[in-house]
Amino acid sequence: MRGEPIEAIKVGLESLVSSLRQDPFALESVHLSVITFNRYPEQLLPLTELESMQIPDIPQPQAAGTHLGEALEFVCKKIDSEVILSTPERKGDWMPLLFVMCDGRASDAQLFQQTVPIVGQKNFGSIVVCLVGSNPRTENVKLLTDKIVNLDTTDGATFRQFFKWVSASVSVGNRSIGAADEIVLPPPPPEVHTVI
Repeated sequence: MRGEPIEAIKVGLESLVSSLRQDPFALESVHLSVITFNRYPEQLLPLTELESMQIPDIPQPQAAGTHLGEALEFVCKKIDSEVILSTPERKGDWMPLLFVMCDGRASDAQLFQQTVPIVGQKNFGSIVVCLVGSNPRTENVKLLTDKIVNLDTTDGATFRQFFKWVSASVSVGNRSIGAADEIVLPPPPPEVHTVI
């Protein structure tokens, strides 16, 4: 993504953080991380508690390609190093939720296919893929999750609605861990279409 969609994502992230900060339970328990990817993944924001989070600048991509496999491999490494697992001696973190925004293409198809089973072993509470861009592809991301949504447009208002839904999903997911193996997310807003 370039130009207006990148700026719209920043506005959406600000809306997400503002909305979550209104929820006292989320304020005490939610941590967010922001990772971007094109040719290489980059963590713009390490796992940070909601209260002290500052929205990072999201740079315009310098390289072409959607290296989704490399990005997912990077996310798995960050889960291993940043998420605290429960042990008999200590209570760990909530199960993480993963929201991936991409066009559905995987320029590194072989690595992507090798990484999908590893992602499945990381015990995400939910994985949601948001398809953006013209002519998005679903065949790759269907290997990753069945929770796939598509944005009709990439303007600020649409992203704000998407991140409002993400905020509601995080709040629901944060309370549901331990109650069920799978988190039931709220329905997306009209601007966000579910892909079957």
